[in-house]
Amino acid sequence: MRRLRLWALVLGGLLCATATAAEPPRSYPHSAVLDGAAAYLLRWGRRGSSLAFRLEVRTRGYVGFGLSASGGMASADIVVGGVERGQPYLQDYFTDENRVLKKDPQQDYHLEYAMENSTHTILAFSRELHTCDTNDKSITESTVRVIWAYHHKDMGEAGQNYHGSNRGTKSLRLLNPEKEEVLFASLPYFDLTNKDVPVPDKDTTYWCQMFKIPVQHEKHHVTKVEPLIQKGHENLVHHILLYQCSSNLNDSVLDYGHECYHPNMPDSFLTCETVIFAWAIGGEGFTYPPHVGLSIGTAADPLFVLMEVHYDNPSYTEGLIDNSGLRLIYTPVLRKYDAGVIEAGLWVSLFHNIPPGMPEFVSEGHCTLECLEEALGAERPAGIHVFAVLLHAHLAGRAIRMRHFHNGEEQKLLAYDDEFDFNFQEFQYLKEERTIVPGDNLITECHYSTVDRIRMTWGGLSTRNEMCLSYLLYYPRINLTRCASIPDIMEQLQFIGVKEIYRPVRTWPFIIKSPKQYKNLSFMDAMNKFKWSTSEGVSYNELVLKLPVNVRCSKTDNAEWSIQGMTALPPEIERPYRTEPVICSSSSCLHCSLFLTLLFVVHVTASAIGNIGPFV
Repeated sequence: MRRLRLWALVLGGLLCATATAAEPPRSYPHSAVLDGAAAYLLRWGRRGSSLAFRLEVRTRGYVGFGLSASGGMASADIVVGGVERGQPYLQDYFTDENRVLKKDPQQDYHLEYAMENSTHTILAFSRELHTCDTNDKSITESTVRVIWAYHHKDMGEAGQNYHGSNRGTKSLRLLNPEKEEVLFASLPYFDLTNKDVPVPDKDTTYWCQMFKIPVQHEKHHVTKVEPLIQKGHENLVHHILLYQCSSNLNDSVLDYGHECYHPNMPDSFLTCETVIFAWAIGGEGFTYPPHVGLSIGTAADPLFVLMEVHYDNPSYTEGLIDNSGLRLIYTPVLRKYDAGVIEAGLWVSLFHNIPPGMPEFVSEGHCTLECLEEALGAERPAGIHVFAVLLHAHLAGRAIRMRHFHNGEEQKLLAYDDEFDFNFQEFQYLKEERTIVPGDNLITECHYSTVDRIRMTWGGLSTRNEMCLSYLLYYPRINLTRCASIPDIMEQLQFIGVKEIYRPVRTWPFIIKSPKQYKNLSFMDAMNKFKWSTSEGVSYNELVLKLPVNVRCSKTDNAEWSIQGMTALPPEIERPYRTEPVICSSSSCLHCSLFLTLLFVVHVTASAIGNIGPFV
């Protein structure tokens, strides 16, 4: 009995030491400030099959942290911790669909360190990526909506203290590959920014401004691009695209900006077809890998560039003036390879459409085998190496995947985001570069939900329209800028009973001739007139995915590969995509392992104590 009491004392001492010991040295390569007041700092880093977190919060009360599919409290995976009267605590919770907080019977968050000073609480803990717990949210490479909260009081036994306004949500990618720290302080840069652009009081505006690259006559590499978003306009500026324009232009095109895609826009804008960089809302700066850079300064490089800024103003706010843009940091120390960008997916057009009331609808944009075979065969038979991908859709988007096939065999996904967030779109670095060779084809697969819509959703420029695009950053640069497709519109219209349209086509959208119920209606009006049900929508989706596609295969300077405009059949593929099985780690097994380790330590310690004489 005395020996048993001794073991209990030693075990208690070990556990107490763990709770009060100095913070172990840990690496947290990623960080994000979660609130506007910089009171809540999250640091994190991957450790094998688990993720380590460190919270630094300006409070002496409890700190809450969680993962949520919607960004709200409903059906969330939550952990709450703090230090109360010198004792650390950390508790794993979950909420049901009614946002009721419940203690999780399987505790999967493991406290590693806790500290409280006169102003802040610091908590360090870890969790397996996949826990086998239905109350937990698996952590994948998709967007994660992090929720956070804190209070000036601790969570006592008397009940929960409501956090009030000290709460929020932020979308992050927790499994971003770790990037080498690169110092840019001493490197030169130049800014491409709009000058007092009057943003109209309308839903969507695309503003275009021409710039001249200031670095000329000698090759340099851009190593980083940063967004310069005017303060307070974080939700107004939806995305920025930078295009390379014809080298035959002169400085007269620099005089003014204009609305893009407008009948009166300058002809010079039409020469700007090659995307060289893309940024979207929520994204941060992009750093090129050490062996790759965006080339500027030579005859083959962009001299005149067009910056396209998409303003999203759904509240029709008047009097907005914007000065946002991009900063390009460059170096004369050349990298090994020049970077290129390929726009892949669905060509943005009315031929891309989604019925209303659909809980899920899938669209596919094809970077076809024929296009890649012609372009790569002529320019780079050994293939190109993709190192980052930006997946892009609008408000109805729910998930996007970039599927990769080699000689008809599906490879591992090139990129994916199963929790797509319209307000958080940035380049994903690939963990391993992917080689694309002749014989490959790529499919951008977009999942949408239109349950809250009563009319068709059309492919288009507005955020209320839709897109299904992928931007591939790769090296070495070749003469291929767009690899996309358009589905056949006439077979889509046959689904709703259209028999004939007026020819020749003189208006857009074109007009239907028969049958009687659609006579003299545009094809958009006819699609909206059709009585869509969920079952009709599912049948329509199955049809659209099998339709022949028109190939878009573009070069720089508005040139085209010979395959452009031809019709191709989409490849026969497995639908839906079969996700890789998740290997999860049981928390109970982890606890067993920890307990056995402690028990072994206690046994050895107790044996040693027994060998040196009786305990007094």
